[in-house]
Amino acid sequence: MIVLSVGCPASVGPEVSVAAVRRGRKTPCILVGSRLAIQQAAELVGVRWARFEPYTGQELRTAGLYYLDAGPELRAADLDPRRPTKATGRSQLAAVDAAFDLVRAHRGSALVTGPVSKALIARCGAPGAERFAGHTEWLQARDGAKSAIMCFASPRLTTSLASTHLPLHSVPEWLTPEHVAEASYQLARFLIDLGHDAPKLAVCSLNPHAGESELLGDEERLAILPGIRLARRRLRGRAELVGPIGAESAYRLAYAGKYAGVVAMYHDQATIPTKLVAFGNAVNVTLGLSRVRTSVDHGTAYDIAWQGKADARGMVAALKLAEQLIGPRAS
Repeated sequence: MIVLSVGCPASVGPEVSVAAVRRGRKTPCILVGSRLAIQQAAELVGVRWARFEPYTGQELRTAGLYYLDAGPELRAADLDPRRPTKATGRSQLAAVDAAFDLVRAHRGSALVTGPVSKALIARCGAPGAERFAGHTEWLQARDGAKSAIMCFASPRLTTSLASTHLPLHSVPEWLTPEHVAEASYQLARFLIDLGHDAPKLAVCSLNPHAGESELLGDEERLAILPGIRLARRRLRGRAELVGPIGAESAYRLAYAGKYAGVVAMYHDQATIPTKLVAFGNAVNVTLGLSRVRTSVDHGTAYDIAWQGKADARGMVAALKLAEQLIGPRAS
């Protein structure tokens, strides 16, 4: 089954979630979040609320639509994108936790997540919420996973990140051979799961021009190159790794088809090219968890929330990829 946490109830999350699941699917889908937000989103996009059944642990019908009310009971004011409340923040975190608990309890299921507000969650007062830095880190802790690698997948460009939500000044200290190797190894495994035979990956440098023979830094020699070697040993010939090479060359050549994927060293190194060439179509995937997790590549979009303007194509892509990945993960 697919379990979809609808994101911030004051955002475009409920709208794109309902819009994405309204057409026939191969897999049963449970929407998790505020019942009020899910029901109002159904009305907004023209889906009969009667199509949704409350989920109470029953056996699911093929392609059925269900909802699970999670978090505090919300009022209409909590859905106002101009003035989200602490209850709004608690609701979206409760939805993530309830959805992930469901997925953990059912092997062969996948989690799909809508956009959340990190700031609202961190300030909502829920236990531990002040540590929320994003889905990737939160789910890694909930899962007890050794690693959680952020990845963005799109038809012409797929990239993983060696670091995620870090201040830029902290990235050089974070980069170790192990972190580079894990981002490379997990990206290779992901591409193999998608059907690539011995995928060729480009591993980016941290510094301009791959450090220019260490005139611009030595992270390439101390962390990235050893990380590439470590990943090669782990992969045992199942993928080819090239690098470290300058990010501008890595992404240009990957988009042209020379590489199946790119390993980035920090957040914006990956997200700028991804959103330039595939915004709305790219899917955020967390690699390394015990369960499949995909997400839209956009944020809460409070400026257009609850106006019927949100584009659901990103959520459709996230659902399709989750369905595709359930097979390799469950086998």
